[in-house]
Amino acid sequence: MERLEIGLIGVIAILALIGIRVPIGVAMGVTAFFGIWAMMGLSAAVGISKAIPFNLIGDWNLSAVPMFLFMGFVAVEAGLTRSLFGAARIFLARIPGGLASSTVFASALFGAASGSSVATSAAFSRIAVPEMLDSKYDPGLATGSVAASGTLAALIPPSVLMIIYCLLVDTSINTLFIAGFVPGILTAAVFIVMITVRCMINPNLAPRYVDKTTRAEKWSLLRDAWPLPVITFIVMGGIFTGVFTATESGAVGAFLACIVAVLRGRLNYRMLRRALIDTASGTSSIFMIVLGAALFARFVALATIPTWVMGFFDGYDTMTMIILVCVTLALMGTFMEEVSIMLLTMPVLAPVLSSHGVDLTWFGILVIKLMTIGLISPPVGMNVFVIKSSLGGRVSLNQIFGGVTWFIIVDLFVLAALIAFPALSLWLPELMAR
Repeated sequence: MERLEIGLIGVIAILALIGIRVPIGVAMGVTAFFGIWAMMGLSAAVGISKAIPFNLIGDWNLSAVPMFLFMGFVAVEAGLTRSLFGAARIFLARIPGGLASSTVFASALFGAASGSSVATSAAFSRIAVPEMLDSKYDPGLATGSVAASGTLAALIPPSVLMIIYCLLVDTSINTLFIAGFVPGILTAAVFIVMITVRCMINPNLAPRYVDKTTRAEKWSLLRDAWPLPVITFIVMGGIFTGVFTATESGAVGAFLACIVAVLRGRLNYRMLRRALIDTASGTSSIFMIVLGAALFARFVALATIPTWVMGFFDGYDTMTMIILVCVTLALMGTFMEEVSIMLLTMPVLAPVLSSHGVDLTWFGILVIKLMTIGLISPPVGMNVFVIKSSLGGRVSLNQIFGGVTWFIIVDLFVLAALIAFPALSLWLPELMAR
């Protein structure tokens, strides 16, 4: 059997294993091992399976993962995120659809700390959605705004998805973090504009909000909310100026979150223990996935799949190739989990795109953007099901998916802008490099 045939059988095997709920890292690692064995023999499979994990885990860049996870868990456990929605509401509640826009703004800040789209959606489904429903907001708008704004956590750095992408394609984490800043802010701003325009056209979507918060309560909300934006500013400012590496910035962010928690009397043994356990659990899961992906990448290269894919794209110009890849990833996002998509496709696509002169930082932003769209796309939009499980019977799945449709449309326009104008992603990294 030829190597290419073994490679294609391996890809089919991985999809089958994922379909029966085998963990993605295990599925990729096991398939790669047996695939390499079939191509090169048992000794080669054992040797590669020993060498790659040893070299990969020793990569200093991976230490950024536990640092950012710990920063997010400390911020959440210490209650540093609870006042974000209330503080955003002070400034935005009076505009049409202000509570939904406040959710977008607060989610962007929360996501910058947690780095997790699912965690952001889960948090604001409990904080923001009940208040919007009590204020007679349209259920689709209320839930759709939370589901869509939760995806900002993947695009606004620091982002675990960005770290995984950089490890898969061997590009700079710092550079991708900086590249995601403008697209993330642009997406949040376009969401707010869309919400405002829709509510101006149809006021029934969001009745005027009556603010009953006293002046003292407003000052209290602002006082409680300021640490997280400041920590995020220091972390991103350090990366942008080159003072911190990605790992160092995560460590600084985690340290500052701990300091704020201590000053507020919220750092205790029980809270710190939960944050450390959650960090260890999350880091272990990510490392297992990355190890499986590294073995799969070697298997794919040995099976000559990138060469075969390169031959398929030879008849297309670069922009047509980018559009075809984006359409493929978007379709995959409707029925597969985002990390799985990246792990399956990036080892194949990165060499092909690089050979065509595609900037992998710019392409990384497109990939992350496509993954965020997949998080809210039917039928497997993970953020939608997180919100549904939090709210129970108060809102139906049809209402949530109906609400996110508007945000998906807006996201596609932003994606088109990122494709047409690469400078939106690359301007800040180029400025940083000077």
